[in-house]
Amino acid sequence: MNDIRPVKRPPKPRAAQEVPVEHRIEAPPVEPLLEAATALVVEPPRKSRKKWFFIITGALLAILTAILVASLAWYTHQLQPVSTDANVSRVRLTIKPGASPDTIAEQLAEKGLIRSAIAFRLYTKLGGTQNRLQAGTYSLSPAESTARIVEHLVTGKTDEFTLTFLPGATLAENRKVLLGAGYSPAEVDAALEKTYDHALFTDKPTSADLEGYIYGETYNFSTSASVEEVLARTFDEYYQVITDEKLIDGFKAQDLNLYQGITLASIIQREVRGEADEAQVAQVFLKRLREGIVLGSDVTYKYAAKRFNLVDSPLQDSEYNTRVVHGLPPGPISVPGLGALKAVAHPAAGDYLYFLAGDDGVTYFAHTEAEHEANIKNHCQIGCAG
Repeated sequence: MNDIRPVKRPPKPRAAQEVPVEHRIEAPPVEPLLEAATALVVEPPRKSRKKWFFIITGALLAILTAILVASLAWYTHQLQPVSTDANVSRVRLTIKPGASPDTIAEQLAEKGLIRSAIAFRLYTKLGGTQNRLQAGTYSLSPAESTARIVEHLVTGKTDEFTLTFLPGATLAENRKVLLGAGYSPAEVDAALEKTYDHALFTDKPTSADLEGYIYGETYNFSTSASVEEVLARTFDEYYQVITDEKLIDGFKAQDLNLYQGITLASIIQREVRGEADEAQVAQVFLKRLREGIVLGSDVTYKYAAKRFNLVDSPLQDSEYNTRVVHGLPPGPISVPGLGALKAVAHPAAGDYLYFLAGDDGVTYFAHTEAEHEANIKNHCQIGCAG
């Protein structure tokens, strides 16, 4: 028997109950969510670019600041004096009329008066003095700052300078004096080698140089003075002294011409100091010359040793060695002072043949060799040794 049961039908779905609008929960819209996601993805690169901008800008500012500080330090340093030695030799500088600021800057740099031509030009441009630099001849020092030099050139006041040539100085020593005044070696050497037409050089051999002829005195010169003009001034002064003191007549009385008188006086100048001793030493030398005895002066061969690089010995083979050569040396060995010149023209009375400078600074005279040897033993154990 078939068990036939009725088929169960699924229940009909209930009709959806409509929810009031005010109670509905709506899903968020899709587009705003997408936009937010997009914003989250793009924002970090914008912040990164801004960060790098500040880093790069800061680095550039730091570099520019460093460059500015370094430039200022360089500029300040370049305006400082070239030398810190206050006694450094001064330098003569001649600025020609119409010289440009650039030319002046280069001149100063070439002469070693400023550290930098660029800094000099910048300083004068910033200070408004670029076109106010005056032509002229100046005596400037490497120990002066750029500011001081510019001030000097702007005033346009040409300088005067003082030169002192010392009695007893050699030509080589006087050359150094001229170089110290700022003249170049070429200028000095050319002037010293020049032939001068002056009454002072009467009797002077044409082959002789200016040794003994640059009179020892203090002189004032304009910075525009050339070396030749400086020397001419000393010649004038020298001859004026010779004329005033009537030295030529005095030399003639001793059978000496002007050149010989100057030569003998130059030896005396180197041997002793003080008019009394100079006059007595002149008496000794003049007596020896008259009697044909060598002068026996150590200062003559020592001069030759230094000037001509010869052996410094009484046995020196030289015309200047009056220990062995009779008569006067070929020429002066220094420039004599007035006292030595007057001593030759007017020697002291006496008939001494010997003298020596004692260890105590006193000059001892003797008539005979025996007396002289006694003076050596008693008064010249140090100075006469060897």
